[in-house]
Amino acid sequence: MKVGILGGGQLGRMIALAAYPLDTQVRLFDPAADACGGEVTELHSGDYNDFEALRRFADGLDVITYEFENVPVEAVSRLAEYAPVYPPPISLKVAQDRLEEKSFFRQHGVPTPDFVGVNNLEGLTQAVERLGFPAVLKTRRMGYDGKGQIILRDGSELEAAWRQLGPSQLIVEAFVAFDRELSILAVRARDGSTAFYPLVENLHRDGILRVSRAPAPNGSQSLTDRAEEFAEHVLRALEYVGVLAIEFFAVGDNLLANEMAPRVHNSGHWTIEGAETSQFENHLRAVAGFPLGSARARGYSIMYNIIGDAPLPQSILGITSAHLHLYGKAPRPGRKLGHVTLRGDSFAELEPELAPLSFLLP
Repeated sequence: MKVGILGGGQLGRMIALAAYPLDTQVRLFDPAADACGGEVTELHSGDYNDFEALRRFADGLDVITYEFENVPVEAVSRLAEYAPVYPPPISLKVAQDRLEEKSFFRQHGVPTPDFVGVNNLEGLTQAVERLGFPAVLKTRRMGYDGKGQIILRDGSELEAAWRQLGPSQLIVEAFVAFDRELSILAVRARDGSTAFYPLVENLHRDGILRVSRAPAPNGSQSLTDRAEEFAEHVLRALEYVGVLAIEFFAVGDNLLANEMAPRVHNSGHWTIEGAETSQFENHLRAVAGFPLGSARARGYSIMYNIIGDAPLPQSILGITSAHLHLYGKAPRPGRKLGHVTLRGDSFAELEPELAPLSFLLP
């Protein structure tokens, strides 16, 4: 089996590493010739709009997938002429536009914060009159890790915010005073079978994921059932194949969908050591047409992202339950360089080992 992956960053790298035990070959395509995935498998470099380069990349592949959602839909559709592409291109189209994504959720029974699409300053003014303050102004496309969004606290900020994010089409969302942020990772195979990982609790700082705990502490069965039901609606509507992540705001016992990622996801990195089958292996199993593996958690996990250029203390390697993953990327502010996962039989067991990781929470 030969699998092509659009994107050669850390997600493509970890999918490639998961492929080796399955006797599956992986080929990456990335605009950056030094993408970190190239350290572990074959890497083709080129522009996503260079269809001849994409054709060469696709030669001999059995199936194609992608590691991030900002790949041009046209490129993915063109590649579908040479090999099956999973998740289907419609998943990219929906996930790339926040307005289309929120509308899709609502159409398929998944609750979201209230939202309004805006095309000009007058429309922005009308939107916040309807939604109230505070509100969140976002670009409809290309926002990630907290980029492309501004919290609006009163009317005096509207013009400056519009100048900063406009004149492109934007979306305004009602501000949600959530209790915590949760995510669910689901995987659907070609034959329609599904598996769900436990709900994960996530902590973000400056719009970037810092810590994930799995299974989510104090997560009720009804909350898990609700998240799985919402994910099932999305999987079926898109005729999805592969791993899908949906991020939620939890408000009491209610879940509001914030966004989805049609790919393996940062909040699922704990699954490498913390689940019977990692999200990376299950994504490969799904897109390649293999049976899905179990998504059951092995005890309890806490995952920390390593971000920026902070030096790693050697004490991390002395933590009994720690599993360190570095991505081979050059340090720079805000960049994800790796992660550490602690795994044990309870969160209480892991608490004494958290102190050496406190520097990862600025």
